[in-house]
Amino acid sequence: MPGSTNGSTKAMGALTVGGLVVVTAYTVALGSNGWLWFGWVVLGLLTLALVLTQS
Repeated sequence: MPGSTNGSTKAMGALTVGGLVVVTAYTVALGSNGWLWFGWVVLGLLTLALVLTQS
């Protein structure tokens, strides 16, 4: 059905948003870590690819 998302897509989106919160909190508390941001960008791109392939 167009416009609907399945459970794995929603879970991946929630994981991506949660990851952003964690990486941002880490950066504020302890300073920036490039590998964490790189990992979050990769996760975001994978989520975006999953959303695009589901439609």
